Parts: sequence; structure tokens; C-alpha cells
Amino acid sequence: MVAGAFLATAASVPWRWRPSLLLLLTLVLLWQLCRLLHRLWWRPRCLERELRSKGLRGTCYRFLTGDLREQGRRNKDAWSRPLPLRCHDIAPRVAPLLCDSIREHGKVSLSWFGPILKVTIADPELARSVLSDKSGHFEKPKFPALWRLLANGLLNHEGDKWVKHRRLLNPAFHLEKIKCMLPEFSACCEELVRRWTESIGSDGTRELDIWPELKNLSGDVISRTAFGSSYLEGMKIFQLQTEQAERLVTNIRRILIPGYLSLPTPNNRRMYQVNNEIESIIRSLIVKRTKAIKEGERTKDDLLSLLLKSNMMHIDNNGQSDMGMTIEDVIEECKTFFLAGMETTSVLLTWTMIVLSMHPEWQNRAREEVLDLFGKSKPGYEGLNRLKTVTMILYEVLRLYPPSIHFSRKTCKEVMIGDKTYPAGMMIELSVLLMHHDPDIWGSDVHEFKPERFAEGISKASNNSGAFLPFGWGPRICIGQNFALIEAKMAICMILQSFDFMLASSYTHAPYTMVTLHPMHGAQIRLGLI
Repeated sequence: MVAGAFLATAASVPWRWRPSLLLLLTLVLLWQLCRLLHRLWWRPRCLERELRSKGLRGTCYRFLTGDLREQGRRNKDAWSRPLPLRCHDIAPRVAPLLCDSIREHGKVSLSWFGPILKVTIADPELARSVLSDKSGHFEKPKFPALWRLLANGLLNHEGDKWVKHRRLLNPAFHLEKIKCMLPEFSACCEELVRRWTESIGSDGTRELDIWPELKNLSGDVISRTAFGSSYLEGMKIFQLQTEQAERLVTNIRRILIPGYLSLPTPNNRRMYQVNNEIESIIRSLIVKRTKAIKEGERTKDDLLSLLLKSNMMHIDNNGQSDMGMTIEDVIEECKTFFLAGMETTSVLLTWTMIVLSMHPEWQNRAREEVLDLFGKSKPGYEGLNRLKTVTMILYEVLRLYPPSIHFSRKTCKEVMIGDKTYPAGMMIELSVLLMHHDPDIWGSDVHEFKPERFAEGISKASNNSGAFLPFGWGPRICIGQNFALIEAKMAICMILQSFDFMLASSYTHAPYTMVTLHPMHGAQIRLGLI
């Protein structure tokens, strides 16, 4: 574009000035070329030399692509081979290159995301020091524009904006408020159980893929708890966001191409169209709900009302000089809640049912506990809080199959992690998956499904109390973890009350990452009534 502008200008000036313009154009092009070479070659090599001089090891930099090509090749090879049933040693399949790098170079290793140097940490003490930071040494990496079409809320914010949004969102996730949402949880689970019961065949069984079923359950729960009586609009948002996520992930490799986001491709146009539809629905709900609250109408304590009331209270207490969230902010937080809530809970429930199908002895123990506490009645909060076996099972599933296999941070300034100093601008990847599968932490039975390791709580489940990180750690620990766990307990209890289940012959054990940890070929389960 710069060259084209210069050439167009050169054509319209006198001949005697054209050599000077061409010289200037050459200098500009050389300057741009030098900047590009600095970013793609000189800086990566300097950073690599600096960190290797401090004793760090890892893969060597390959111009432009880094480890992307090798990672793609290794993933394709690993993902082509399913795991044996009851095998929970999933890390070599899910992240083969990373596993080999940590095994060869230690629990802090170097790798390359294109020309970006990445430090992977699989040491829980170092990981907690990063996640516990309150002094502004780390920030969340910035996402590309199309990633932000999915959601640009609390997960992406930094500094004062993050502090304000977290404070305003906290009331909506207080335990007392979540208790009030239990009727919505149980209503959604009742609908799922009813639908599954009616589908049982004449032989008393039914095979189905529970993965889409449990995603729909999570979407239904979020729609009802976020928007109350407007849950039909909420389900429309869920459907649109599901499409948005699929389009994004399908085109992830192309999105890394410079300038791809600006191309008017059918996929890009549809993503912007979907985003506009989602925002239009949420904006309409916000306007209606805000009007109702201001006019003193009685509104249900769904998440949208709780957030709007918290926001209004903040503005009233602090005056217009310290504004709360804008409508756009509230829209993005609603999108974030849908995305994070649907993924986390549906992934946890799916792997729990798969694992309990592999280990029927634990399925039977969990069912006995549920029937002893509730019989065939709807589970209540106090009973859910007394569940011991079910809680141990959920924790062990979160250990073996964490929804998010890593957390990413970026250094804002020079910072010390452990005994080494890292420069500003470094990508830090905290590998939850490898810490959860580390035999030095969990013992030689690390790859076995043993819920009893959590019998005395999380802190005594391993020889490092900070090694269990399914929801993160520190100030940015997941705000919705109580919501997700209570929803999961409710769903598992109501499923166990009505069904026993086993893996179908068509099931293939093939976990892989698609934003979160998904079953590659679905989760085919054979249900039977009890």
C-alpha cells in the first residue's frame, strides 16, 4: 500500500523530482524490511540466546513458523491413534510435542508459537507465583479481533477495568444467589432425564451421543439462570455462540495469516453477522430489564438482573465521575458467561459420564450415595453439599481431564520467576495438564482413576497442595467455579437416580483440544433405566 501510494504520487510529479522520490521509497521499504527482520529473526534469536545463557532449554527457533509446523505434524500423528479404553494417560496424545519437550528439557522449557518465544511451566510452585501476582508483572495475552467476537469480557480485561468488572460481577456469583438458582438447575436436568427416558427402546436401553446432549443442557441452564423468563432468547444466543465458536476453531490456522481478519470471506462475514445478532438480542434484553428495575417492577434474581442492579448501585454510590459498566460492557460479560459456562460444565459432565462408564464400581458407589441422600427426590443444596463420593469423583475427573489444559500470561515488565529473570513481552504458558499428570506430585498411580485420593480434600490429595488448578489460582481464579460444580453435582445426581450407563461399542477414546478438552469422535453411551 505504501509502495503503491508512492508510485501514484511519482507519476504526477515532474521528472526532476522522481529520483528523490524513488530514493525515499527505497529507504522506506528498507526500513520496513529491517523492522520485519528484527521481529521475525533478530529479536527471537536474541531472546533465545539470552534465556539459554540462563540455563533454560527447549526447541530451536525455525524462521517464521517456529514449532507450528512440527506441532501440527505431531498432533496429526497422535490424534490419528485413539487411546485404549480406561487409559487416562492422555497428555502424550493431547499435547505430544509439549510432553516430549518437558520430558527432555525439564519442567520449564522453551518453545515457539511462530516467531513468539514461549516459556512453558509445569512446576506448581512457579505456576502459583505467576497466578498469584498482584503487582502487575503479568497480563493476559491479547486475543486477535475475531477471538474477541466470541466474548470480550472479564477473561480478557486487565488493570482497573478488570478490578471494576470483577467487583460488579461478584454479587451475581455469591453462594446465596447460586442457591436460589437450584430450581432452574433441576428443571433443566428434569427435562434432560425426561427426554432420555422417553427415548429408551423396547429392550430397556438406548445408545446416544451425550456430548451434544450435555452441551445443550449447559446452554439451557445458562439461558435460564442468566435471563430468567427470557430464556428462549438465551437459547438463541447459545445456538449462535456455538456456531461462532465452531467457525472460529475451524479457521484458526487461517486467522494466524496476517491480514486474514480483514478479508471479506464468507466465514468472516458470517462471524460478524452472528456477533451482531447476539449483541442485538442481549441489548434488547438489557434495555427492557433496566427499564423494569428503574420503574420498580419486581424482577427475578437471574444473572442479568443481579449484574444490572450491582452496576446501578455502583453508579449511585460513586456518582457519574466513576461510571460502572456501559451497555457494551454488560453485553460482553453476558457473552463471556455463555461461552465459559457452557464449555466448562459440559466438558466436565461429559468426561465424568465417560469415566464412570469405564469404572462401573465407582458409578455404583456414587449412585448408592445419591439414593441414600435423596432417594428419587430432587437434590437440595444441603444434600449436594454433603456429597462426598460424587465430589471426589468430580475432582478426579477435573484432574485427569481438565477443561482448560493450560493458562497463558504475558510479562509486562522484567520479572523474576523462581530463580530466573525474564524480560518484558514473554509468553508464559502454565501447563495444567502436565501438572495434573505429574507422577512426582501425584505418585506412581498418577494415571489411574482413584477418586479416593481426594478423600481428605484437595490439599491432601497430593504432595503439593497447589498442584490442582482446574479453575486457576489467585486473584483471577474462575469466578464461576461454584456455579459449575453445583450444576455438575445436580446433573450427575439426577442422571444417576434414573439411569445406569456404559460405553457403547461405537465409542472411541480420543480426547483432544478444541479450545477446551473435547472427545474427538463424540461420547457414545448406552443408557439403561434403573
